[in-house]
Amino acid sequence: MATRKSAAKPNVSAEELLTYYREMLLIRRFEEKAGQLYGMGLIGGFCHLYIGQEAVVVGLEAAAEEGDKRVTSYRDHGHMLACGMDPKGVMAELTGREGGYSKGKGGSMHMFSKEKHFYGGHGIVGAQVPIGAGLAFSDKYKGNGRVTFVYFGDGAANQGQVAETYNMAQLWELPVVFVIENNQYAMGTSVQRATKSPDFWERGAAYGIAGEMVDGMDVLAVKAAGEKAVAHCRAGKGPYILEVKTYRYRGHSMSDPAKYRTREEVQKMREERDAIEHVRQLLLTGKHASEDDLKAIDKEIKDIVNAAAEFSKESPEPDVSELWTDIYA
Repeated sequence: MATRKSAAKPNVSAEELLTYYREMLLIRRFEEKAGQLYGMGLIGGFCHLYIGQEAVVVGLEAAAEEGDKRVTSYRDHGHMLACGMDPKGVMAELTGREGGYSKGKGGSMHMFSKEKHFYGGHGIVGAQVPIGAGLAFSDKYKGNGRVTFVYFGDGAANQGQVAETYNMAQLWELPVVFVIENNQYAMGTSVQRATKSPDFWERGAAYGIAGEMVDGMDVLAVKAAGEKAVAHCRAGKGPYILEVKTYRYRGHSMSDPAKYRTREEVQKMREERDAIEHVRQLLLTGKHASEDDLKAIDKEIKDIVNAAAEFSKESPEPDVSELWTDIYA
């Protein structure tokens, strides 16, 4: 059954803290660069940035094991980087180039990596939720002990297919962690205006699904909650719901001016609740790293991101013949 809001945090080493800092910073700098390329006209179509939400996926990947699966929606670049996909391949796909993970044919919203067990970003709101349950069903059938992480937002949480999937997942005791990335605004409507039951994790109680809420701006809290959820699933107890309260700094997509909230609200979150700055302060106050150490990491990350951008510019566009490949009928 449902439980209370999670407050537990794991004990972590200086090395682990530095890893989380580096991984969150990679996502932040990558997304900033993607925003620049979009402004230059090098990325077409939709582009949904993950800036502000980095602690969610980095914390949960820290709780995952090799072979675990993940599936998410169109705000997916951060998930790809966190599970180890090559920034060059991700950026090349954003720019529609041959060197991208989907050969330049999927763009921002449709990438895939069998090697990293990343089963895509999906353009249809909530569509990834039943797909994720299917992945978990496959693992239970095989008895391989793997867990699937299904990411979706507060807007998608009101979709009927989510409720249907909850029922099936609990009925079949599937090893799936439903991760509600509650950034509080969905496409542009606040949770307070969109739903009468804003604590989304509590909805699992209707199906007997365990779950909790966790601070998504704290990577250590997310990791601790993720480990608890994963242990629940691996023990054969069925699904688990994690509502991760987070906040995106940019609009829903690059074309969204985000006029439904004030600049002061966003600035306050940046100054007081930023997940990367939180870990940065832990590293400095704990004397695990110096300012020079962190500047060196920032330079290293910027070099990686700049190399990915250059690769994406130099990679050729897919040949017309690619229209007829990777089609299944």
